[in-house]
Parts: sequence; C-alpha cells; structure tokens
Amino acid sequence: MKWVIPGLVIGVALSSAVSALAQEVVEDDVRTQYARARLVRLADGLEHPWAVAFLPDGRFLVTEKQGRLQLIDADGGKTEITGLPDDISTRGQGGLLDVVAHPDYEDDGNGWIYLTYAKQGEGGTATTLIRARLEGDALADVEELFVQDRYSSPGRHYGSRVAFMHDGTLLMSVGERGAGMRPPRAQHLDDHAGTILRLNDDGSVPDDNPFIDHDDALPEIYSYGHRNIQALIVHPETGEAWATDHGPRGGDRLDRIEPGVNYGWPLSTLGLDYGSQEQFGEGRAHPDHRFPVHEFLPPIAPSGLAYVSGQHFPNWEGNLLAGGLRSQRIMRLVIDEGTIRYADADGEMVPITGPYVAHGEELLYGSIGRIRDVRTGPDGHIYIINDRDGAGLYRLEPR
Repeated sequence: MKWVIPGLVIGVALSSAVSALAQEVVEDDVRTQYARARLVRLADGLEHPWAVAFLPDGRFLVTEKQGRLQLIDADGGKTEITGLPDDISTRGQGGLLDVVAHPDYEDDGNGWIYLTYAKQGEGGTATTLIRARLEGDALADVEELFVQDRYSSPGRHYGSRVAFMHDGTLLMSVGERGAGMRPPRAQHLDDHAGTILRLNDDGSVPDDNPFIDHDDALPEIYSYGHRNIQALIVHPETGEAWATDHGPRGGDRLDRIEPGVNYGWPLSTLGLDYGSQEQFGEGRAHPDHRFPVHEFLPPIAPSGLAYVSGQHFPNWEGNLLAGGLRSQRIMRLVIDEGTIRYADADGEMVPITGPYVAHGEELLYGSIGRIRDVRTGPDGHIYIINDRDGAGLYRLEPR
C-alpha cells in the first residue's frame, strides 16, 4: 500500500516566508534507518499546546490547552488571538483543543477555521466544535456548530480531533469521557461519547450517515466503541480515515475507521484494568467488534498522526508517523496489506485480512519530551509540537 501526503489541507504551498523563520537547530543529525534529518525549533514559549494548523501565507495557528490561540509569524513571533468563547473549561484534560482550516479556506467568502474545546455547562463539560474567521488578531463570525449531547464529568477523555473528508464533510472524535464500564457509554448509540462523528461543514448532519434512519441512534455518529481518539487523519487518495486511540493500561491502537463499525470499547480491548491489572472488559476480541490494525507495544499514549510524502523523505513515502505522549517519541509505521492472526475472546487464533503494520521505528526518543501533535506540512516537512510549559513548534527536515 503506497500513501502520499495530501499537499495542504487548504490546497496551497507554504509561502517562502517559512524559510525566513527564526530557526534554532535542536538536533543537527537525527539518524534513522532510512534517512538523516535535522530537528529545528521554529517558535518557543508555548504553554501546553494541543494542535497546529497551517495558513496559506506561511503562518501557523497553535492552540494552547489553557484556552489561548496563538498566531505564529514567519519570524517565530507569537500573537494571541482574541474572540474565543468564554466558556472554555481548562480543568483536567479540558481546554482549547484541535484547530484546522477549511479545505477551501482561500475561496471567496470562506476563510473558516475550525476549533474544538471543552465547554463548561450545567452538570459538567462537553466536547464542542466552533468555526470562525481570522480578522487581524481576532476571531470574527464565530459560530457554534456542535455540542456533545450530554454535559458530564470527569473532566477527561474529550477526544477532539477534526479531519475533513474528500466530500467536504468533516469527522470529529469525541472521547468516552472516562466512563469506562460504568456505564459503557461508547456502546450506546444514543450517546455521543466514545464516537467519531460526521458533519457537514456547517454543522448539519449528512443524509447518508450510517445511523441516519435509526430511531435509537444519534444521527451524527459515524463509528463507535472508541475510547479517546486524539489523532485522526484522512487518506489523501482513497479518502479512508485513520485514527490512533488510547487504551487503558496498554491497548493503544491504530484503526482504519469505517462507517457504522463498532470498535469494541469498553467490552473488548487489548488493555488491562488500572487497579486489578486484569483484562479490561470482557476480552481481547469479539466477532462483532473491529480488531485494531496495530497495537502499540509498549504503549505510547498516542496523540497526533501524519502521512509522509516522498518530497523530502523519499524512503518514508506513504509511512505513518504516530506521536506519543508518555513514550516521548514518534513511531514511524510502514503499512502493508495481508493476513495476520489474532487471539479472539476464547484464545483461538483467528485470521484477519487487511492492513497491518509491517515495520516500525522510533524517532526523536526523548529529544523534546511528550509529543502532542504531528502533521505533515504543505512543504512536505514534518511539523511537531510538544506538551509542556515552554513548549515549541518544531520542523523535522532532511539533513
């Protein structure tokens, strides 16, 4: 299976301004199995950033968990953008989360930027999607497009990645909010928790969603049985959606997302219970649940996912780069198609045909700490943000 990077989400190349960024070489010779690279810091002083998006003029938008949106200029300078909602909850794992630009950002009358956040309301918080336009150093025309159907606690597992599909609709992950087995919210189609949603770009529901005609299901749901997806991308050629999902104690996974499919959480999972260290849920697999394409061993606490083009890293063409928080590394994954075997709920070895990870390699282990987001830029370089006070925006480029 060969994959190539989809240019920029907004369809243009970064301007020459990127080359003028105030750069600091953090690691001059990143040696890997098939490439030599250089890690460059483009901006610093970010406080627990969560996501990075690209603008067509070469600037970047970076969300910070504390509820701030930063515009990073060509010289690495930061400008805080005003006009965000005043109901952003920053408790626990909440805050200002993902940011993406509309695929038709540059079209007349478009200019939409999409952001997700943890919204404070009566009874707790809810994963929320808004869109707005950037006017100078402020957001304008702010529209609330989606709010999770239930405000709840605890303040964790918001999911909250957004990716546009080829038909102009968008996918959005919503975490199961830490409910686990009590109750298993990710298995209930009348609950947005533990799902991937599919929406039109104005927040309305596409009329071909898989559960649109089910009276007992919420129409926005595209797939379910997820735990806490913090990486979500769309294949640039096939339009397939791919995601990485957090397990409990172990069980971090890579999935190819298909409409209407149940991915098992919390009834079937590869992870263990935090307290007892025993199998979480009812088993490792179930015939009605989709087994993962790949289980990360050891666990990485996945966040951020990118395709690699051959422009700068020809030997990595079509690979996936999966960021890791706890593991403090990026995993380079080579995807192939074939038949593998896995143990079902009864311990029997069952063959399954489809994509699988044929090879993996660790990159940047411990170099910049916890990896929060990994994206391939319109120029083919790899852009990374780490998760800490005083964090930075980095570029991985060939040496």
